[in-house]
Amino acid sequence: MVIKEWSPEDRPRERLAEQGAEALSNAELLAILIGSGNTNESAVELMKRVLHDVDNSLSRLSKMSIDELCQYNGIGPAKAITILAATELGRRRQSISDDERRTIVTSADIFDIMHTTLRDTPTEEAWVLLMNHSNKFIKKVRVSQGGLTEAIVDVRMVLKETLLANATCIALCHNHPSGNCRPSRADDQLTEMLSKACRTMRIKLIDHIVVVEGGYYSYADEGRL
Repeated sequence: MVIKEWSPEDRPRERLAEQGAEALSNAELLAILIGSGNTNESAVELMKRVLHDVDNSLSRLSKMSIDELCQYNGIGPAKAITILAATELGRRRQSISDDERRTIVTSADIFDIMHTTLRDTPTEEAWVLLMNHSNKFIKKVRVSQGGLTEAIVDVRMVLKETLLANATCIALCHNHPSGNCRPSRADDQLTEMLSKACRTMRIKLIDHIVVVEGGYYSYADEGRL
């Protein structure tokens, strides 16, 4: 039975309009996005099956590729893109702070800002957090995007973004998709180069942290800055 043949109170769109989005399951919300299922499944049933295959984890769903989603009968490239766009919007919404001008002092403060941005990223990325002289957060900027094991960071690009934002304090943050938060030799070398460059420019480097899902490594906490 297709959704159009359901009773009005059971249709996801009608239920959302009458009861609010919070009344719908993840599968029902995704079904609204894709609009239709296949000859054997409604959109809700199809999305229930997709979610079942990722243990009902929206985080794992967001990591699927377009090709992987298109393996399901009833999901083509357009629907796959819609699903991934929705999960990305959800991730971005979660990453927005209630107070964009928060003070960043500890490694936990940095992790709190960055973990939602980096936890679902399949490749290595490096970001710089920019702050004023009072450690008030200005913004975050991606300075490198690489492969599964490395993201090349140009120290000059970090300094350029810092100066353009009139920032005087910064923190570097990158992820390890492998799940191992221990820094590599290249990470150590980057930290040393950036630290020296910041001292020359009278910019305060408060930390460099390596983020993995559920944890992080902090150079400052380990006394390595």
